Amino acid sequence: MEREGKCEEKAERYIANVERALESLKVVLPEGGVEETLRLVRGYVSDARFYLEKGDCETSIACSSYAEGLLDALRFLGRVTFEWPSVPSRRKRVLVGGVFDLLHPGHIYFLRRASELGNVYVVVARDKTVIDTKGRQPLFSEEERLEMLKALKFVSDAFLGDYPPNFANALRRVKPDIVFLGADQGGLLPIVEKAVQEAGLNVEIKVLDKRLNDYSSTKYKSLLL
Repeated sequence: MEREGKCEEKAERYIANVERALESLKVVLPEGGVEETLRLVRGYVSDARFYLEKGDCETSIACSSYAEGLLDALRFLGRVTFEWPSVPSRRKRVLVGGVFDLLHPGHIYFLRRASELGNVYVVVARDKTVIDTKGRQPLFSEEERLEMLKALKFVSDAFLGDYPPNFANALRRVKPDIVFLGADQGGLLPIVEKAVQEAGLNVEIKVLDKRLNDYSSTKYKSLLL
């Protein structure tokens, strides 16, 4: 697990380095297939992000390396100028949690906003936890909800939480930089703060500023039942 975490961090740094080089890039001589080569570079970066999100960090690093090689070749030929970042950067880890029963646009909005902060890791509430807190069985089982979240492009990884709930364990597993709460999860703030203290981590806690209209799983369930 530790080795996988280091590989993932390395892949994140490779992607960030290429993205930052592209930000500083200036075309000096546009001829000679420069635009086509830059299109390939951006394609490799996109592939690197895709494979990283799927958990294949080795292939992700290989894609970033291809992109680096093309950029270095363009600079060697005098076609472009850019600067490689002196200090490698790492995308932050963002931990979110919830039931995510019957995914709807509100969930997608929440996860997309979380992905703007970094790589998103989701802890999914167990069926027994849902029954205890909501007094009913979820429409989709914990395994079904887990698979749906793993399929989303905004999610780097998802895993089942503990029963009884223990958010400190999720914090220890992910070691996030940020815990991101939904606009309707503000009441969990004291619980999250206590879990962060228990886990002994330095974590920033953010709360989504607003919900996307009036979306909720309960609302949609009422239409189906």
